[in-house]
This record gives sequence, structure tokens and C-alpha cells, in this order.
Amino acid sequence: MRTWAGKACQSVKPKRVKTGGRKLTWLRESLELRDVWVFLGSSLAFLAVALGAFGAHALEGRLDADALRTYDTAARYQMVHALAILLAAPRGRGRGSAAACLCFLLGTALFSGSLYALAGTGARWLGAVTPFGGGAFLIGWAILAASGLRRRGLERRG
Repeated sequence: MRTWAGKACQSVKPKRVKTGGRKLTWLRESLELRDVWVFLGSSLAFLAVALGAFGAHALEGRLDADALRTYDTAARYQMVHALAILLAAPRGRGRGSAAACLCFLLGTALFSGSLYALAGTGARWLGAVTPFGGGAFLIGWAILAASGLRRRGLERRG
């Protein structure tokens, strides 16, 4: 028997809600965590394309070659990890998927965010923030790998 917050959770049926003559379960009406991650991953991918295009066209004459490379790196890593969020989001309701997505989101904010700011301002101290974002990326990939192995092990036993 499983317990959650001290209450037994044997066979809990979802509540039915009447809306406009149709019956829907509360589960279908609520926004699932996977949907939130798909939204965030898609939004990050959209921003990566928009920022990449902005960097390629609007910043080309305004930033030096090193700053443009830094900006390009930020956009590329943002896109890769936006796609990683989209990859991890539909894997299920497991905590591993959500934790990996959170690490990818945090890594994008720290890694890409610091590189965008570094390219735009030239403030070298922002380069000290970037490795923390890279570490969050690595942790996210490790969690995703472990989640896949754990899921594979459960399938063999079941």
C-alpha cells in the first residue's frame, strides 16, 4: 500500500467534472507537467532562432568577431537544450525527467544568458557564471541517462 502525506492511496478514481453537458475528468482539464515542459522547451527554441537571427543580421557590424562567436555559442547551446527539454518532457511522469528538464532550463539561463550578456556588454566577469550553466547541463544529461537506465531496468523486471 502506498502512502502520500499520511493518507492511503490504493485505487483513487479521478473526479468527474460536469462542464457544458460533457463530463471530463479533472486530470484532462488540468495542465500536466509535461505540457509545461513542452511549452518551455518550445519557447526556448523559438527564442534561440529569433536571437540567432538577430545576432547574425543586426549585430554583425556592431560586435567584433569574438563577441559574435560568443553570441553564436549561446544561441546554439540554447537550441540544443531546448530540444533536450522537448526530448525529456514526454518521457513520462517520472521525477528524473522533470529534474533533467529543470537542469536544462537552469543551464540555459546561466550558460546562454551569461554568454549573451558577455557578448553584448564585454563584461568579462560574466564568464565566471558560464561554467555553472555548463555544470547544470551535464547534471541534466546524467539524470536523463540514469532515468533511462532505471526505466529500462524496470521494464525487464516487469
